[in-house]
Amino acid sequence: MKRELFKLSRLYQEALRTYLEQGAHASLAAVRGLGSKALAAGLQTLDLAKLHEQTLITELLPGYPAGRRAAVIRQAGIFFAVAVLPIEKSHRGGRDATVQLKKFIEMLSQRTVELAASNLELEQEILQRVAVEAALKQSERHYSRLLEQSDRLQEQLRQLSRQILSAQEEEWKRISRELHDVIAQTLTGINIRLATLKKAAAENTKGLEHNIALTQKLVEKSVDIVHQFARELRPAVLDDLGLIPALHSYAKAFARRTRIRVHLQAFAGVEQLDISRRTVLFRVAQEALTNVSRHAKASRVKLDIRKLPMGIGMNIHDDGKAFNVARVMHGKGNKRLGLLGMRERVEMVGGRFSVKSTPGHGTTVQTEIPFASGLAKPPKPVTHGKPTLSP
Repeated sequence: MKRELFKLSRLYQEALRTYLEQGAHASLAAVRGLGSKALAAGLQTLDLAKLHEQTLITELLPGYPAGRRAAVIRQAGIFFAVAVLPIEKSHRGGRDATVQLKKFIEMLSQRTVELAASNLELEQEILQRVAVEAALKQSERHYSRLLEQSDRLQEQLRQLSRQILSAQEEEWKRISRELHDVIAQTLTGINIRLATLKKAAAENTKGLEHNIALTQKLVEKSVDIVHQFARELRPAVLDDLGLIPALHSYAKAFARRTRIRVHLQAFAGVEQLDISRRTVLFRVAQEALTNVSRHAKASRVKLDIRKLPMGIGMNIHDDGKAFNVARVMHGKGNKRLGLLGMRERVEMVGGRFSVKSTPGHGTTVQTEIPFASGLAKPPKPVTHGKPTLSP
C-alpha cells in the first residue's frame, strides 16, 4: 500500500509540474485519469488534498519567484479540482460534489496562500538577518582598522616626542658648549688682559694702548657671539622692521659664516601678513638654510618670496646634492625632525609645504601661506629685490 501511495505521489508531482509549466495551453485529460487512480488506491478527498498541498508547497512552489506564486497557486487549484472530481462523484451527487469541491478549493487556496506568504516573510527575515550580520562584520573590520591606525599614530607620536626631546637636549648641549668654549673663554681672556693692563699701568705705560686695543677686540667678539645667539633664537629685527630686513640680515650673516652665496628676492607685500605668518616664513627659511649648510654641500642658494593669487609663496633652492625626500621624511633622526618641524609650522597657519630634490638639480623647499582671513584684499603687487649676498 505504501509503495502504491509513493508511486501515486510521484505521478501526481510530475503531472502537476507539467501542467504548471504548460500554463494556459495545459491539458486536463491526464488529470482526470490521475483522479481515478487515486480513487482506486482508496484515497479520500482529504488525503488527496494533503498530497496536493505537500507537493505544491514543498516541491514546486519554492522554484517560482514571489511575484508569480499567487498565479501558480490558482492554476494548481484548477488541477486539484479536476483531479478530485472522480472521488467526489463517488460519494455525492454531481451538483453537491461541485459545491463542496468549490468550497474546499477556496479553503485550500487560502491556506496555500497563507503558507506561501509565511514562507516569503521568513525568507525576507533571513535575508535581513544575513544583511545585518554582514554589516556588523564590516563595521567590526572598519573599527578594527581604525583601532590599528590609532595605535600606529600613537606610536608615531611617542617616537616624535622622543625625537623632539632628544633634539632639544642636543640643542641645549650645543648652546652650552658654545657658551663655555667661546664666550667663557673670551671673557676669561678679557679678564686676563685687564689684569695685565692693571699690572702694566702700575709699572709702565709702554704698550698700554696696544693691550687696550686687543682687549676691545675680545669684547667686540663676545658681543658679536651674543648677537648671533640672539638672532638664531629670535631676531629683534623681525619684530621691529619686518620679515625682509630680518631675512636679509640672517642671509648676510649666513653667507659670511658658511661661504655660501645667497640671492634674496622678496615681494614687499609679504609685510602685510600678520606676525605669526611672517615668523613661520622666517623659521622655514632659517631651518632650510641650516640644512643647506649641514648637508647639501652647495655653493649658492636662491631665496624667492612672491605673490600668489590667494597668498604668499616662498621657494628656497640650492645647487647642492639631492636626497631621498620620502626616506628622510619617514626615517629617524634630526633631518626628519627639521623637515617635520617646517611642515608643522606651515600647516598650523593653513599653508602647504613640500620638498623636491633631484640629483643634478639640487633641492627646492616650497612654502605657500594664505592671506589672513581678516585681510580684506590681497596686498598690492609691489616687488622688492635684494642684491646677491656673498661671503
